[in-house]
Amino acid sequence: MPVMPTDVNLGSLRSTHATSVVFGAGAGIGVLGGMIGLGGAEFRLPLLIGLFGFAALSAVILNKAMSLVVVLVALPARLGAVPAAEIAARWPVAVNLLAGSLLGAWAGATWAVRMRSSTLYKVLAALMVLMAAALVVTHSTALDTLDLPLWAQVPAGVVAGFGIGVVAAIMGVAGGELLIPTIVLLFGEDIKTAGSLSLLVSLPTMLVAFARYSRDRSFAVLGANLRFTAIMTAGSIVGAVLGGLLLGVFPDLILIPLLAVVLLVSAVKLARHD
Repeated sequence: MPVMPTDVNLGSLRSTHATSVVFGAGAGIGVLGGMIGLGGAEFRLPLLIGLFGFAALSAVILNKAMSLVVVLVALPARLGAVPAAEIAARWPVAVNLLAGSLLGAWAGATWAVRMRSSTLYKVLAALMVLMAAALVVTHSTALDTLDLPLWAQVPAGVVAGFGIGVVAAIMGVAGGELLIPTIVLLFGEDIKTAGSLSLLVSLPTMLVAFARYSRDRSFAVLGANLRFTAIMTAGSIVGAVLGGLLLGVFPDLILIPLLAVVLLVSAVKLARHD
């Protein structure tokens, strides 16, 4: 039996945090993500646990809700950066990944709600390390297509999609950190196109995970913390816009290792969490 989070009914407690603190925390996370072209949800998760005191599963559900809104807001702008006809012509890529990611999202959310809280903290810590590695590799290595034959490319896309769906569901993130390099490696798309395709894959994948979480009692944490969630989401969106404007201002040679260290430190803290 899963261990239920202790903060499902603590909406009033969250309201004691000043609006400026919650908004500022969301904005800071948004800036971090925006500066590297991502949503920043992987940085928001440890903040929800460490600063605001949510239990692991509650933090994941709130993170998923915020990530979903941020992706919906970012989708029109991102799709506008690449011609719609160009994206439409690459629908097989999205379908290939979705064939695995939708199943992975449902499976990941199911495993998350069934895990003991102590186990979930350790799983989240391990996934933080994975995200740190993906961040460093993606931004420090020239990604070239693997040039797989079609008979190998399709099943590889399904397997990769499944894994990404699991990770995104358990962490409550959109999964762009993993989707973008996967699309480049497996399908040979450029980074810009891969970014737009990743949103088309992540949105339905997130909806599936969200639907699975909504069937669990722990989903009540969202209703108990709507104001908190709305304020932090607004901060995340504003921060993401600001971070996008700062894109390229700070050299990746400094920014990426720093962010990787932030993720690793967060992983250590989560692994030690009771």
